[in-house]
Amino acid sequence: MADEQEIMCKLESIKEIRNKTLQMEKIKARLKAEFEALESEERHLKEYKQEMDLLLQEKMAHVEELRLIHADINVMENTIKQSENDLNKLLESTRRLHDEYKPLKEHVDALRMTLGLQRLPDLCEEEEKLSLEPACHVINKFTGMRPYALCAKPRVGPGTPKSQNGSRTNEEERENTESATAHQPSPWPVNNVLM
Repeated sequence: MADEQEIMCKLESIKEIRNKTLQMEKIKARLKAEFEALESEERHLKEYKQEMDLLLQEKMAHVEELRLIHADINVMENTIKQSENDLNKLLESTRRLHDEYKPLKEHVDALRMTLGLQRLPDLCEEEEKLSLEPACHVINKFTGMRPYALCAKPRVGPGTPKSQNGSRTNEEERENTESATAHQPSPWPVNNVLM
């Protein structure tokens, strides 16, 4: 009797061992699957972080590029302002020189006429570059300034009689100048227009 009970107890123990072993195997398989998923997720996380680092590096490169572009824009704006200031100073200096030249020329022309000599040619008749008209179109475009012209008189027409030295006669020249300036609106006050 005691042997049978002992055998039954051993069978019960074997049955329990079998059940627990099967349960343990199932948990072991789940643990293995969880570890594989964990390793896979760790690999993915590492890849995501690497991608994030690359994106941040690219962002910083673009930020630096934008900073350099802004720095270049600031330098160019300052250069343009300085150039405009220099241009305005040169234009003002040129206008002052013209204002000094004009009365001297008129005085010299008056003295020459008293001696029966012809007037000296105007600046715009002597050299094309001494007229500010072409430069003022450029200045107008970039700075919005009013145009300044050293010479308000029209060019000599092909049919205009000329004197021996190639310039128009005094009376005809003065009449044509007065007629032209009377019908042309001046960009300057009257005292700044070359007569």
